[in-house]
Amino acid sequence: MRPLALRLLAVILCCFVGVSVGAPKKTDAQIKEQKTALKKLETDLAKKRKEIAQLENEEKGVLNTISLLDQNLNQTRTYINELSKSEVMVQRALEQLAHDIDSLDSKIAVRKEVMKRRIRTLYVSGRSTEAKALYSLLTQEGNPERQAYWVHHILYQDKEEVETLTRMVRERDEMKQQQSEHLVDLVSMRTKKAAEEKGLLNQMSGQEQMLMSLKHDKAMQRKALEEFERNQKTMLALIKKLEEKRKKEIEAAKKAEAERKKAKGKKKEKVITKPKKTIAASVKGPKCMPLEGEIISQYGLQEHPVLHIATRNLGVEIRGKRGGAVRAAAPGTVVMVSEIDGRGPSVIIEHEGGTYSVYGHLRSIRVQEGKEVRNCEEIGEVGDIASLNGIKLYFQVSEGTQTVDPLQWLKTK
Repeated sequence: MRPLALRLLAVILCCFVGVSVGAPKKTDAQIKEQKTALKKLETDLAKKRKEIAQLENEEKGVLNTISLLDQNLNQTRTYINELSKSEVMVQRALEQLAHDIDSLDSKIAVRKEVMKRRIRTLYVSGRSTEAKALYSLLTQEGNPERQAYWVHHILYQDKEEVETLTRMVRERDEMKQQQSEHLVDLVSMRTKKAAEEKGLLNQMSGQEQMLMSLKHDKAMQRKALEEFERNQKTMLALIKKLEEKRKKEIEAAKKAEAERKKAKGKKKEKVITKPKKTIAASVKGPKCMPLEGEIISQYGLQEHPVLHIATRNLGVEIRGKRGGAVRAAAPGTVVMVSEIDGRGPSVIIEHEGGTYSVYGHLRSIRVQEGKEVRNCEEIGEVGDIASLNGIKLYFQVSEGTQTVDPLQWLKTK
């Protein structure tokens, strides 16, 4: 009779066992976020390395190549740092999981021992214990609801024990699965990190060799200087094109107004369309420093940071911190958002009277062409794209097609 009663007890206990899934831990969410960040960095690195390969194939110039190599070095360092952070995070998660699994194993062992004693008690006590009562309730004729009530009442304590034990076992299994996944991630990260560190050393060596060649090879210096001057001419040509467009728009507006007056018999009327801009000597009103930082290169003749020869600087360069806000120096209209040779991602703003301000080496841009900007309005973030000497802002001012000293221009009222 005892074996039958115990089998029935086991069946009923199994029926009462619930499913419990542990809540995801904060650490897992952080690791997922870190993986997403690493994926983005990997995409950016792949894009930059593709650009370098294209430059080498197209022989675009030593300055542009050095600039891209410098950006790639900085991005590689950032990627290695993020890999190190991820490695530490996963290592800590593994240590915590190992501790939690050990703790659960101890608790499971205690619960199992309790269940063993409970079953042994039911077995050896015979007909005078719950086993007899359960068997009697399950086999006798009577009110089914009353039978179910007493079965539940007798088994309630055992049900809780079984549910707790089952939950612990499942939680431990989930932790072991996480542990296995984290171990795979850790091996992958360490492999990537080792490869990137080796690649970084090769990149640094390659860049150093190129700089040494540039320093001693007069022919290469001459080509680099030609490239620098070509980039300067490109910038001036852009400003000239914008100024010609502005003047044409003013002339077209004046012509349209004159024809309208002539058609109306020179009657007085409100002007519907007015010229886009009026010609003035300079922008009136207070100006805004586009970036807080040290001026590392002045307007006019300056020593080039790579060529170490005197070159004419069309603007000024301001040292910045990554992510630093770049602001419009005066109110105006964004007339160009583009990648400019030697200046990287850039914004050109047209101000009153045909004055133009240029903002280069931007990490991100927050305005679009045609947008009206206020004085000191944030237009982007400073970066090191196309920079040969770290994070900086290139700031240039032109009145018409003539460049002026931006620092002196900022002082005018």
